[in-house]
Amino acid sequence: MAFAGTRLLFTAGLVFGVASAHPATAQDRGDLAPYAMLRSLQFVQDSVVLGDHSASEMQRFMLEMIDQRLRNADPSIFEDPRNVDAALIYAMSGGNPGTLEYLASRDIAGNFDSRVADALRKYLSGKGTLVAKSLAEMAGEYRDEKIGPYLALVSGNVSVVKDPQGALVFYDWARLTAPGTIIEEAALRRSVAIAVDANMVGEALSYARKYARRFVHSPYASQFADFFVQLVVGHFGEIREEDIDGTLEFMDADRRREVFLRIARAAAVAGKSDLARLASVKAEALGGSPTPEALARLYGGLADIPTDDIGAAMRVITEVPEEALSPRDRALREAAKVVAEQVLSQPTTESFAQETPVNMNNTEDANSQDALPRNEIAGPAPATEGPMAGTAANFDPAFQTFVDSGRSKLNAIDELLKEESTSK
Repeated sequence: MAFAGTRLLFTAGLVFGVASAHPATAQDRGDLAPYAMLRSLQFVQDSVVLGDHSASEMQRFMLEMIDQRLRNADPSIFEDPRNVDAALIYAMSGGNPGTLEYLASRDIAGNFDSRVADALRKYLSGKGTLVAKSLAEMAGEYRDEKIGPYLALVSGNVSVVKDPQGALVFYDWARLTAPGTIIEEAALRRSVAIAVDANMVGEALSYARKYARRFVHSPYASQFADFFVQLVVGHFGEIREEDIDGTLEFMDADRRREVFLRIARAAAVAGKSDLARLASVKAEALGGSPTPEALARLYGGLADIPTDDIGAAMRVITEVPEEALSPRDRALREAAKVVAEQVLSQPTTESFAQETPVNMNNTEDANSQDALPRNEIAGPAPATEGPMAGTAANFDPAFQTFVDSGRSKLNAIDELLKEESTSK
């Protein structure tokens, strides 16, 4: 990442060096062509998704500088099509939507394609579905132009609700025409999400491998990890251990451990014990600080609760240090302990007639919703987070899911015992 930072500083130096070389005419870098400034912005944005997170501040600065340059530019500057493209790409790259509106309204000479400008204004104002067909047509028309990959990405974004398969076509097109860029990162990440939601397991795995190989250091990689966990937990069996390892092999140990822990937790909550145990073992094998190891033991213990070795499982989850768990994991552990204790307890006459509400109660501060851990791929939630809410069930839906699942098993056992008692 140091090399990327050096390149970033070098590029910034080129941008500002040109301005300082002509002080009489370059005040506030006013002589720089918008397309030249845009190249620097594109470089910075690509550096961010490739892992140079220090470039984020430079990105904001350059967006502001380009905005000022476009608004203060003489209209004649847009006789150069490269500057028109720069204005359109700036708008699609997180720039100020009002600037495109301003430029289009002043375009007496017709330098801007009014169809593109109008469609983008609607898209940027949240009305993209109204111009989905027009955007698709323009994406094809401008396919070989500078704005082509951006229009393809935008077309995918507006198509995804009504035509996910069509959106994938646009995303494939965008990423293949802009490899190694923020466009490819966004297109791949969204393709993973679409394929996962559509239960397209093979396609989802293919997209996931490509993303993990290219953009694992992106600040948006945590979203990708969420999609991948959903894919693995939802389709384990069809997805094999080697498929998981083959996708995660491009990550460093810390990121692999974090993804395995996410899989273990989600699988434990979903009642997929085999996957929870597998992921827990893999996470623990990667070592690291005591916190990830504690989480791996917790999720492995949760997976063993439905087995014959429930006593050992309960000991494992009880021995996990409180300070190693986030509020959500403390709630999950308490739910597991309740289920395990009720399974191990001897049935009584009262248990045949009534069901005692589970109240995880607590003496902890109820105003801790803001303390929910951030799902960062780089590591587990810090052990210093705030306390749980008043009841674990209210704090984490996973708690209620786990308890409900355990309660259904207990009810079934009670019914069998009741029938046996009646028969006697």
